Amino acid sequence: MPVLNRIADFHDEMTAWRQDFHRHPELAFEEVRTSGIVAEKLRAFGVDEVITGMAKTGVVGVIRGSAPGGAIGLRADMDALPIHEESGVPYASTVAGKMHACGHDGHTTMLLGAAKYLAETRNFAGTVYVIFQPAEESGGGAEVMVKEGLFERFPVDRVFGIHNWPGVPAGEFVWRVGPVMAAVADIDITITGKGAHGAMPHQGNDPVVIAAQLVTALQSVVARNIEPVEAGVITIGSIQGGQAFNVIPESVRLHGTARWFKPEVGDLLEKKVTELATGIAAAFGASAAVKFTRMYPATVNEAESTGLATRAASAVVGENRVNEMPKPTMGGEDFAFMLNEKPGAYLMLGGGRGEGDPQVHHPRYDFNDAILPVGASFFATLAEQLLPRG
Repeated sequence: MPVLNRIADFHDEMTAWRQDFHRHPELAFEEVRTSGIVAEKLRAFGVDEVITGMAKTGVVGVIRGSAPGGAIGLRADMDALPIHEESGVPYASTVAGKMHACGHDGHTTMLLGAAKYLAETRNFAGTVYVIFQPAEESGGGAEVMVKEGLFERFPVDRVFGIHNWPGVPAGEFVWRVGPVMAAVADIDITITGKGAHGAMPHQGNDPVVIAAQLVTALQSVVARNIEPVEAGVITIGSIQGGQAFNVIPESVRLHGTARWFKPEVGDLLEKKVTELATGIAAAFGASAAVKFTRMYPATVNEAESTGLATRAASAVVGENRVNEMPKPTMGGEDFAFMLNEKPGAYLMLGGGRGEGDPQVHHPRYDFNDAILPVGASFFATLAEQLLPRG
């Protein structure tokens, strides 16, 4: 079974939806316009129930099949990123400093396309819940929805999601059983020393020098504390301190991220980051305040659900275009909170156009509209296969 003919029929319509979302990006928990359009379209499609307001801007649509049966959840994320777009496409962001740099505009559109098809055909038994989640990029919208009773109100047997992946050729799926994306923590360290004139460093205690020592030392945490066959990352992405070239500042702030798969590795990273920061600062006669804030757990695919998802993907694009990922990615994904509650799987759908195609979170990235009917057909096929009519 290739891309569903009915979904292919409204490919142009989906493209228009996606490009409209792209023009009007909204950040985490601010997806008012986006979620309003989603709810409006679901009602127009004839979806049985449309629930709004979960996690502030989340939307859930309830589509009942032609007979009683089980229930599955299909999830897409809606938020954009605080990045200034440089793609040059005619439908580029109209909001300075905000853009859909991760393809959530495409994810939302693919799930809308599946909802339109499923509401028209009802070729399944049971219930499909289409879950449009806010705040994946920051704020953990999935966690908020779960805490607000998502699965108590909408009792799914399994839950599924997909993410576009520009590093894989368009229309190919990749999958993995077990950890597929990493756990994520936010690292925030403030080193406080003593300010002074840059020409008189002996009168102060330079937190810039201490910060430089710490950034280097932090790289030893993974290299010399984590077993080499395990995975871990510590990256300091921002150092802020001082205003003038000839003034030693009073404090310096370091902001970064940690990534891991196994919980015990995360515990060790937190312990060593804290020990190094406070110990190095103390050795220089200064102090360090450390915040190691765990954001998302690892995204872990359940084996049976992954098999069901790959079967649906194979029905859409062919078995030869559905391949196992050789290794997980250290990127994070808050769909993990849903997979911690329900069995399910998260697949990657290739959207690559060729060599040099910008990757996600890049100011020139743009979702590949060619894969919209592929993703929508995957969601729809998954529903029809998992909830077959008698």
